[in-house]
Amino acid sequence: MTAFIARALWLDQADAPALADVDVVPPPSRADVCIVGGGFTGLWTAIHLRQADPSLDVVVVEAGTCGGQASGRNGGFVMTAWSKFATLQKVCGTDDARFYAHTVERAVTDIGAFCDAQGIDAHFRQGGWLWTATNRAQIDAWRYTVDQLAAVGGSPYELLESDEVARRSGSPAHLAGIFEAAPAAIHPGRLVVGLADVARRLGVTIVEGCSMTELRGGATPEVITPRGSIRADKVVLAISAWSTAIPEIRRSLIVIASDVIATDPIPRRLSAIGWAPGLSISDSRRLVNYYRTTDDGRVAFGKGGGGLALGSRISDAFNRSPAAARDVTAQFQRIYPMLSDVPIDRHWRGAVDYSATGLPFVGPLAKQPRILVAAGFSGNGVGPSYVAATALTDLALERDVERVPESMRMPRGARMPPEPVRYLAGRVVREAVRRKEDAEDLGRMPGRVLSMVASLDPTSFTDVGPVNGGNGASAPASARR
Repeated sequence: MTAFIARALWLDQADAPALADVDVVPPPSRADVCIVGGGFTGLWTAIHLRQADPSLDVVVVEAGTCGGQASGRNGGFVMTAWSKFATLQKVCGTDDARFYAHTVERAVTDIGAFCDAQGIDAHFRQGGWLWTATNRAQIDAWRYTVDQLAAVGGSPYELLESDEVARRSGSPAHLAGIFEAAPAAIHPGRLVVGLADVARRLGVTIVEGCSMTELRGGATPEVITPRGSIRADKVVLAISAWSTAIPEIRRSLIVIASDVIATDPIPRRLSAIGWAPGLSISDSRRLVNYYRTTDDGRVAFGKGGGGLALGSRISDAFNRSPAAARDVTAQFQRIYPMLSDVPIDRHWRGAVDYSATGLPFVGPLAKQPRILVAAGFSGNGVGPSYVAATALTDLALERDVERVPESMRMPRGARMPPEPVRYLAGRVVREAVRRKEDAEDLGRMPGRVLSMVASLDPTSFTDVGPVNGGNGASAPASARR
């Protein structure tokens, strides 16, 4: 087995600094807006704020380096929200579901246009997405979603013949599938480094290596760090999985690990098998496999559901897992057996903030309206982070708040079980899902008890298929179950 490098490939290729290379300085003591978190959501918000009002004093504080967590560790899928349409309908009704889905779809194009305008070479490729079946149990996993969309005016998906799915994906392991043209692939490292550069050019102060140790509310909230405190008119928390430390939303989130491997460059072999350039692919597992090619001819292959966090304690196990690396490699070789001899360059993993609905949410804390939070990106954070940042900007400036889609407002109703029940039950259910899907890969019928336990997934009511962008989290269960 290869001795994997744990740092995400994207960060190395973008020459993103390691924490040891950061010149740690004290943060300013005052700001109009203090943003905690230097990933996609935090940086987009800082940029939008300065573009809206260049006089605003905006500070971003980041515990590590910008993009060092989910934003620099994901699979690089820029997805729409159409595959979550059934969930959106249940959460907010048909009209708002369509509004949000169209908004996220526009965000895909907006991100590409922003990169062009700002000279960010983020390898943006709008090559579309295949939602596929890699065993017979997965066939038609998308049917319920497609039918719901057809009932309200049409679907963005194109149903493909099985041989066409195999041709585009480069592997006959893909037995069926549908295609959506709008999604894109992107280089996450180049994007986040570019966003940080743009933010600095606009006058945003970014302080890396500066963790928030305490947050005090009130009329002028205060962010406490080991190197000084920042008082601000508004505080924005864009801390993804670490949002589970916020008591108000803790029961709305569960932290899941997602793993990615990257092969050595093999451009000629990818061309030979016919994998369409820029095409992103997912299967229909609950513990989803998601994969795409890169501009330098590698395969980046990810798998969701690799581990659970107990409460808000995100340990070092969320940085690297040799066992998970072996599991992801086995899935890659199962789907692309003709590439089984290709060396694996590295493996990395990251923590994903999965919400009870599978949808992100944005808004002020109930008892602290000057503290805003965005969380619950559920493995589909690249496109929605742009939308969330727009909503956070409107909320911070107290303008046009009606533009914040109902589906993105702070969570109501759906809640995870309390700890430690959530963790213990989650471990049992995740293992049942793994065994069930392994049996289905082998063409076996899972036992009744195993299927029953697997169906206890707390997000299984969402009835939609896989979405994998930010970190490729476990996909919500599909209507076939």
